[in-house]
Amino acid sequence: MLARFSLAAVLSLCLSSFMGTAQAEDTKGWGGEVGLSGARTTGNNDTTNVGLTFKLNNRGSDWRHNLAGTADYGSNQGNTNKRRYRLGYKIGRDLAPRTYGFANADYYSEDFGAFKHGYYIGGGAGYSVLVDGPSQWRVEAGAGFRSQKARLKPNDPSGLSSRLEEFASARLFSDFEHKFHETVTLTNDTELFYSDVDTFFINEIGVNSHLFGALALRASFRIEAHTDVPEGREEVDTISRIGIVYKME
Repeated sequence: MLARFSLAAVLSLCLSSFMGTAQAEDTKGWGGEVGLSGARTTGNNDTTNVGLTFKLNNRGSDWRHNLAGTADYGSNQGNTNKRRYRLGYKIGRDLAPRTYGFANADYYSEDFGAFKHGYYIGGGAGYSVLVDGPSQWRVEAGAGFRSQKARLKPNDPSGLSSRLEEFASARLFSDFEHKFHETVTLTNDTELFYSDVDTFFINEIGVNSHLFGALALRASFRIEAHTDVPEGREEVDTISRIGIVYKME
């Protein structure tokens, strides 16, 4: 409950900032992509399920806004065996032609994973390494606060079903995109949350192939790895997706 309240407060603050910024500046409107896919998950939960993903962005003269999320749901013979949500928001402001500062908040909920839910709130600075040509690449570094609720085994000696963990964490992020030609694009996002309690690593590589109009076919593979999980839980989860993406310019 505290995690959800804290995230809601941060997102409300970010939204208020966004509304004020949008009124003060000539923004270019929201763009990005929304996708519907079939997914295969391995690790703490071996399922085949359907998923919804979206990545939206809005940029004015100085400010930038990014909103991203995923939702996965699966069932077998009427029983839910997969329910997983992720939501992230980032607001940034340009400091120099290739440098920007930002604040971000991320939240996730996982019904069958090693962690029930968690959030991260932090900030830092980013730099656009590649801006011209077929490749785009930006990197970020920062720090913040992490909270996560570990799912314990039913017979855990503590007698509890979960354990709350809260700690400071450093964050590194890389966002790479390369256009092979007008119809095929490769993306690779890497994110690392480092701490002495638990280090969380995420990497997702995907390929978009244009079909027609605003529609594209996307295939992706995602790895999520924790260094410290409750006893009996898997450290690594993977998600393979293939589906249709609708691009908004």
